[in-house]
Amino acid sequence: MVSNMPDYYKDVSVRLSRVLDTVGLGEEIRWKRINMFIQSEEVISLACDKGINYMGSQAEVTTTPDLQSDIDMVYYEECYRVLKDLDSWMPFIPSLLIVSDDITSPGYVKLQSVNMHHPWSVYNIYRKQLKLDRQGRFVFRNDHNGLKMHNRIHHGPANTSNYGYMTADHVFGMRLHAWPDQASQWLTKNRRHNWPSHQIIRLIQETGALLVPVGHKLSQEQHLEWRISISFGEKILVWLFSSTQYRCYILLKMINKCFIKPVIGDDVLSSYHCKTCLFYLIENTPTAMWQPDNLLLCVELCLRLLYNWTESTICPNYFIPEENMFQCKVYGHVRGQLLDVLSNLLRQEGRYLIGISCDNIGQKLVNMCQIPPMELESKSQDVLQILVTPVTIMFRDLEAASELALKDDLGFETYQLKRYFPSHEPRRDINATLWKLHCSSIGSKLASKYLSLEVPDQHGLDVAHELLLRGSLSDVTSGKLKLAVFYLVQNNLDMSMDVLRDIHKTYNYKVTKFKVLSKYTLQSIFCENLSTTQLISQYFALSVLHHPSEITCIPKALITEMFCSSTSYQGSAYQECVRICPKFYLHFLEFLYYQRVNNWSHKNVALNNMIYVIRHERNAFQNTTLNVLAYCLRKEGRLTTVYSILCMSMKLTKENNGAIWQISTLLNAAFRFLRDGQ
Repeated sequence: MVSNMPDYYKDVSVRLSRVLDTVGLGEEIRWKRINMFIQSEEVISLACDKGINYMGSQAEVTTTPDLQSDIDMVYYEECYRVLKDLDSWMPFIPSLLIVSDDITSPGYVKLQSVNMHHPWSVYNIYRKQLKLDRQGRFVFRNDHNGLKMHNRIHHGPANTSNYGYMTADHVFGMRLHAWPDQASQWLTKNRRHNWPSHQIIRLIQETGALLVPVGHKLSQEQHLEWRISISFGEKILVWLFSSTQYRCYILLKMINKCFIKPVIGDDVLSSYHCKTCLFYLIENTPTAMWQPDNLLLCVELCLRLLYNWTESTICPNYFIPEENMFQCKVYGHVRGQLLDVLSNLLRQEGRYLIGISCDNIGQKLVNMCQIPPMELESKSQDVLQILVTPVTIMFRDLEAASELALKDDLGFETYQLKRYFPSHEPRRDINATLWKLHCSSIGSKLASKYLSLEVPDQHGLDVAHELLLRGSLSDVTSGKLKLAVFYLVQNNLDMSMDVLRDIHKTYNYKVTKFKVLSKYTLQSIFCENLSTTQLISQYFALSVLHHPSEITCIPKALITEMFCSSTSYQGSAYQECVRICPKFYLHFLEFLYYQRVNNWSHKNVALNNMIYVIRHERNAFQNTTLNVLAYCLRKEGRLTTVYSILCMSMKLTKENNGAIWQISTLLNAAFRFLRDGQ
């Protein structure tokens, strides 16, 4: 096919590569996205009680805005140890042994329960998650209710939830840290072109595999089988794609969406088949072929390989070739339809590219083919849109990590503080940000402890102050706002105002808050060469959280909100953190400052700014902001307006709302006024 390649293939390939750059598929933006997902995994692993990894097209950064790929969040239980054989069994550790038999399909296994005291299965059959298989072994079911997540749509092994800005598939699995025996041949197979390299093979082998709770569709014991997924290794291979291999994969996904799925449906040929096709082709072709001027040729070779697989109805898994991924998918009339579509695409010799509607690739290619190659401009504003998802995920994970840092009961003894109060900051980029979040939360807790004493401990307050100073560099707002509260509580008004003014200087139109990304923020991320710590400290405005352990170091309005908005009003209420919008909190602290210095004009400005934030800006914690605003207006004597605002808050949430307490005290004051008036 290479010798018969039309003359225009090379020229079109170069122009096509430039077009793909304009939608965010260049190397610079690609590695920015990969870096964000790597560090997001590190952050979210601290905010989750299970092991968690991002998988799928978003984590592999092989998607564009129009491909609308969801994010796969893979959870795996660390409390179970999955064993390849009993030689690695250890006492007192819950273990599951990988087993299979003659009726177990390639690529699937069963998990046999192993006793913690003796290496053989003697568990009780009445345990809900266990069941006897045909060999008389107690094996772990894949359909147990404990594996499902509530309030989510179930799609096979995944539970789908919608976050508004993206769809997430939550997949539960068991982590196998050893390399599965069924994939052992992949490690030693002969590779003519040395792809992947021996170093990468060893790295992938160390990542092990994931066992996903789904059985083979034709299996007699489908509810007992678990599918072997080498997801970690696949993500590494995709990340190591050259720029041409990377673009070829995305073009295959676009072709599948625009030309194949409309004919044969969404459930036949998936992006995983395209990825497997590319793995095999890269492994069996010389590296020199994968050049930008051969992009169209590489796409055609992938389509030819898919055509051959469809003819034979066999698509071998890359790591476990005995597993046929076309089984139960490509057969009968579906096979005929797929052959017709693929043969039609191959006959067109690349002309189908102008029909790709995803991200307007076809029209952009037509426009670019009308100008000389030297005049092509690869930069485009469309490139910024592709940064939305990774930045949003990073923001969300940092919110979760900040809450974990606040709720974590670390104690205040000196030996425990050494871990967070070292002589120098951590060197790793994301760890530095997490360390600052911990400093801020511990400093606020310490301040609350020492301020609650009859005689405040000045040495303890100095330690808390230094921790808060270090934590103030975590992001644009949250650490600095806690530092400002610390000064306000101690009546150090000048220092408090200095901090608030500093926030005003850094809180500009580029700052990201509540998952709303402006084009200015995206331009800054794309154009400036910032580390993750610098990015977060300059452009991320995390919400402010206060824990009950900070009760003497927070404003009174939030104390009421914290305890009245608990999940129970009976007995000992469950104490939760109180969250508040950073920009609203900034104006609220300004209101408190100007109230203390008796500056009525500036106080009214701060109050109007609070009202503006509620009315015109997206607010993730609307109840809290409304209740705090009502508290401020009540101090001003505007009782009619207070009642209206509290009613608005009650309409949003009728239960566990701090507005209930404020309404009751307001009515009590009204009755007392009427009684005294009589």
